Amino acid sequence: MAGLEYSKNGLVGVLTPQANTTVEPEFRVLWPKNVGMINARMISNKNTIADRLLDYVDQIESTLTRFANAPVDAVAFGCTGASYLIGREKEKEICNNIKDKRGYPFVTAARAVTDTFEVLSAKKIGLVSPYPGDLTEQSAGYWGSAGYEVAEVASSYNQESDFHPIYSLSAENAFECIQLLENRNLDAIVMLGTGMPTLSPLVRLSNWSGPPVTSCMLSLAWRTVMHLSDTQPNADNLQNWLSGNEWRDRMNLLYDI
Repeated sequence: MAGLEYSKNGLVGVLTPQANTTVEPEFRVLWPKNVGMINARMISNKNTIADRLLDYVDQIESTLTRFANAPVDAVAFGCTGASYLIGREKEKEICNNIKDKRGYPFVTAARAVTDTFEVLSAKKIGLVSPYPGDLTEQSAGYWGSAGYEVAEVASSYNQESDFHPIYSLSAENAFECIQLLENRNLDAIVMLGTGMPTLSPLVRLSNWSGPPVTSCMLSLAWRTVMHLSDTQPNADNLQNWLSGNEWRDRMNLLYDI
């Protein structure tokens, strides 16, 4: 690590979809003390969500060059949907190639969620999906290919938005969907995507009687920080994040929940 003034415990480069309004605010809460972040927006003029996601993947290398010689210690790919479309093998290949070429871990949200499920020994999962139906199906296929049974899906997709059907969602939308899955026979629940606000719902689960709940953003932050500290994922460090102990005070300080 370069020992930068605001990044003494590591500097994270973040790749964010062009109109995403959630990644930076949630990472502001999630990064621990002395972890810094620089962000690069992925740009696409494609007309559909799926085409833009694939375009972002094609641009990963060129987007990384925008960090120039900034001494990043890890890069977090804040775009879960792209992983569903390219599949797990291609995703792994991209991560390995970047690690070999650039010397730092490239952490995708989807692989971080997979690591979360692995630590939880989860097999039967529930999805809170902000996506349209076709992308939700692609997501279910991705988790199925990783060995998980998608037993329940609760949709929060907002097709009426004039801005964006995912980024326009509120934390309340996500929380209502989580509640629908509370008493289902599940090993874990994940709130999908990096565009739907998810931290407030996680804070509100203090009296939760259902299965463990994570989000793509929470898992991505946890797994990236584990890379920064060269710490293996385990039940103790994961629970510290899932419970909010790692970040709840920052959430209360920065935002009304």
